[in-house]
This record gives sequence, C-alpha cells and structure tokens, in this order.
Amino acid sequence: MTDLKQSLDAVLQGTVSGAPRVPGVVAMVTDRNGDIYSGAAGERVIGGAPMTEDTVFAIFSTTKAIAATAALQCVEEGLLDLDAPARDYAPAIGKLQVIDGFDGAGQPILRAPASAITTRQLLTHTAGFGYDFFNETYLRLANDHGQPSVVTCSRAALETPLLFDPGTKWEYGTNIDWVGQVVEGIRGKRLGAVLRERVFDPLGMKDIGFTRTDAMKARTAAIHARGADGSLSDMGFAFPDAPEVDCGGHGLYATVPEYMKFIRMWLNDGQGVLRPETVEWAARNQLEPHQKVGMLPGVIGALSNDAEFFPGYRKGWSFSFMTMEEEAPTGRPAGAIGWAGLANLFYWIDRKNGVGGYWATQILPFGDPVSFTGYVDFETAVYRALALRQAA
Repeated sequence: MTDLKQSLDAVLQGTVSGAPRVPGVVAMVTDRNGDIYSGAAGERVIGGAPMTEDTVFAIFSTTKAIAATAALQCVEEGLLDLDAPARDYAPAIGKLQVIDGFDGAGQPILRAPASAITTRQLLTHTAGFGYDFFNETYLRLANDHGQPSVVTCSRAALETPLLFDPGTKWEYGTNIDWVGQVVEGIRGKRLGAVLRERVFDPLGMKDIGFTRTDAMKARTAAIHARGADGSLSDMGFAFPDAPEVDCGGHGLYATVPEYMKFIRMWLNDGQGVLRPETVEWAARNQLEPHQKVGMLPGVIGALSNDAEFFPGYRKGWSFSFMTMEEEAPTGRPAGAIGWAGLANLFYWIDRKNGVGGYWATQILPFGDPVSFTGYVDFETAVYRALALRQAA
C-alpha cells in the first residue's frame, strides 16, 4: 500500500499548501481489520501548532450516525417501536406545531400536525424539522422571533415548529437531536452516558464525548471562517462543554482515529454493538419514492454554501446515513453509506468492498471548495488504488 500512502499524502499536502488552502487536515482510511492509511498535514490553527492525528475536532453532523446507533440498539431490545408516536418516549415533541408561514404582522401561523411524528421519520429526516442555515422559514424565526441556533445545544433550539406535516417530504434538520431525546426517554439517562456505555466503551473509543476533557481541549483544532477573498481566520468558537442537551445531531467532539473504530463496526456487521441483520437493514435506503435527498441551500452564507453530494446521482437516506443508489464519480459503489459535518468533515462506509474513510477539517462555510475538492480527490485515490489491487 506504499503507492496509496504516497498518493493520499500528496492530496493532503496539496490541500494545505495551495492558494487558497485549508489550515490543516487529518484523514484516515480503514479496511475491516484496521487503519490502512493515516495522515495529518497543516496546522490546528493558522500560524499555530501542527495538525496531528490525535487532534480533537468538533465533528458536527458526523455525530448523527452514532446517536442513531443507540436508537437501533433500543429497537433490537424491543424498547423502541419506530412507528409509534415519538412523544411516547420524548413527550416534548408532541407539543410542536406546523408553521404555515407568517401573517401580516409577521407572526408565525401555526397549526397542529396532520399526524404524530414517529422515530422512523426522525431517523430518515422526514419528520418536518430543518436548520436555519438551510431553510428560510427557520432563519426568519431566528432573526425575528429569537429561535436559538442549534450550536447553543439548548432545549429551546430543538423545540421548533415543524416545516411540514410529518412523513410528507425529506428535509435535513434537527431530527437526530430528537432521536437522542427518544433514547434518553427510554434509557433514563443522558445520551452521552448511553453512548459511553453502549457504543464507545465496547469499541474502545476514548477521545470522544459531548464534553471535552482538559486533555481533549488542549488538542482541539480551531474552527476557521473562510473569507470572500479565500483568507482564513480563527472564529474562536466551541460548543458548550457542559451542554444543556447532549445533541445527537451535531454535538460530539472526537479524534479521527476514534471515529475510524465506529466506521469499522459498520464494516464488520456490528461487531457486537449491533446485530448483523440490523446493520444490513439500517444501511439500506428507507425513503419512500416521493421523498428525495437533494441540494442543501445555503441560506446563511457564513455557515454554508449551496451543497450537494454528487449532483445528478440518485441518493437515499438510511438509519442514519446518506445512501448511494448508483455508483458515485469517485468510485464509491451503489449501496455505500456516508455523510458530512458542517465544518467540512466527510466520511464514507463501503460495506461491499470493506473500506471506509474520514476527512476532517474545521472550516466554515460548509461546502468549502478547497476542503471538499480535497476530500473528493482523497476518496477517488482510494478507489483507484483499490481497482489496481483488484486487477493485479
């Protein structure tokens, strides 16, 4: 695999040394047995300490699949009915109404939803929730009515109106934060404690959590803002280290080596954390034909560009990953799963070929051309090496 290391090292170095560039990146690839590539390049913060493989990242929405795993364990134990009202487990969700726009005075027009939200809908992003950086209605609620940002990790940030009746369409949003609330209702303890006991400890994942240890804080990469001229500046931002809510949708801090253990669990049919049949079922597209995974419109330019994985290619959503319904231009096959985090973190899990990878940077807005292009080149190089090995 010497050629793979050389090609991937070159991708990382090019990404941190070009103009414009990313401050730093950690990227890794694993097969079913262990890591087959690990690399770090650049700096944790512009002009600061070098990026290292044990650097801690705010992993944003790459948190989602981990929280979903805790919910799947509840399904396996007969504690969670995916099609029962989610309010049976998280009562606060039953109080939320649908917003049908704003009246002449600018006040929200609210009504009861046509049906109760289910945990299945939460896992597939079809329950009716959104994000203010991808949805104009939520942005107006934030600007005019004080709806808090999800990065506050507060209860008020989750208790938002629904954008549409549950089950009628796919829209990416705070659904998995609510899945975390369902898990807490079932287990009777904080989501972080559930994950530690049932996911992290069984997989040997140590440097990961909703609250950082002092050692993790010392190794945390800064989140940078990309200016219009391509320049980078340290935003000085961090999630609260004693959050009101353990947000299953975005709130974890972790190192990339720890996340690779989670990816390997999915490559290895659950590895005792989930049953093989659960992994097989949960990795498949769960959307109805009328529910489409599409472009994420960047309505807050400082947080996200317009973004879509592989435009024009068919994609679905599972429990809780994006699924490829046809082969991607990188070589990622149909049936592979993956997703991303807002600060330009990306991963994929290919159970067919037994390979997965993770690319971590800390830059806003999402869809950063330099980081995302680097990631696509990274994944493409992996599949090129795989094809050469299979042909040999």
